[in-house]
Amino acid sequence: MIIVVSPEAAPGDIDHIVARIEESGRQAHLSVGAERTIIGVIGSDSPELLDTFLVLPGVESVHQVTKPYRLVSREFRGDDTVIEVGHGVTVGGGELAVMAGPCSIENEEHIFESAQAVKAAGANILRGGAYKPRSSPYAFRGLGEVGLRYLAAAGRELDMPVITELMSTSEIDVVCEYTDIIQIGARNMQNFMLLDAVGKTRKPVMLKRALSGQIEEWLLAAEYIVAQGNPNVILCERGIRTFETAYRNTFDINAIPLVKELSHLPVIADPSHGTGKFGLVEPVAKGAIAAGADGLMIEVHDRPDHALSDGAQSLTYERFAGLMRSVAQVAAAVGRDISAVGVAAGAR
Repeated sequence: MIIVVSPEAAPGDIDHIVARIEESGRQAHLSVGAERTIIGVIGSDSPELLDTFLVLPGVESVHQVTKPYRLVSREFRGDDTVIEVGHGVTVGGGELAVMAGPCSIENEEHIFESAQAVKAAGANILRGGAYKPRSSPYAFRGLGEVGLRYLAAAGRELDMPVITELMSTSEIDVVCEYTDIIQIGARNMQNFMLLDAVGKTRKPVMLKRALSGQIEEWLLAAEYIVAQGNPNVILCERGIRTFETAYRNTFDINAIPLVKELSHLPVIADPSHGTGKFGLVEPVAKGAIAAGADGLMIEVHDRPDHALSDGAQSLTYERFAGLMRSVAQVAAAVGRDISAVGVAAGAR
């Protein structure tokens, strides 16, 4: 259920509405938009409850929410959510965000060099993995906290917010200390204890879609985070597992416009994991922007054949710069703002 607050309502009216919601044994979630304040009522609905709230001072209207994911639905918030992730960078709205860097933080020198290269090409968020979930227990699994320190230092020097993956609740404090955006990977999309934990932080969270995750399951996973009080959720389409074996995953470009229709949360596209092949990353990235994605996550490495993880899908610095130029052209064609990612100059 959602309560639409009248534009003429006083602050005391809103406090009274929230108090009545909580007295009924339910939770209240406020969303302050440009024109309206919406209060989400979390808990079981009933016709009697709707009538009770409708007569409260300051209430304009009360509506049943038909989606099982209430707080992240378009019914709850009509405006697009725009998330500040640090260093003056936002995700959502008209501007594009580009997260780029190596799959794994390999050493201090390499992450600094990578940060300089991706920023020079136009990226505005630095990515790098310190805790790496791998299919094989014998593969490189990251540098841990040492890697986080390298990543944070590179971000400070280049004035870029950083994103890294959180694997378990035991690492949440150290990851929050060093990162600006917490990434929840595909394998943890339905790790509900982890979702609850990041929901209790105020850090922006990027939630990747699971390999076999349905759209509704993905949005319900986001609901877990928002229901704990953290509205700063970014969705990331990274490809799903299908019968096709010619590439790593099947990038579901349909999901981007559909999720933006169903939810107010920003959506990022990851064509690196979505395809698993460097030659497919650029065309799929352009398609994702044309489909309405709010940004990209791209894996970049100076020598992909020597990368400690995901070399086959990583772009060289030169290829990444070329991708940024072509993405700028597509973004301009569909009316997206490219100034924040610094690609305007590179597109000339």
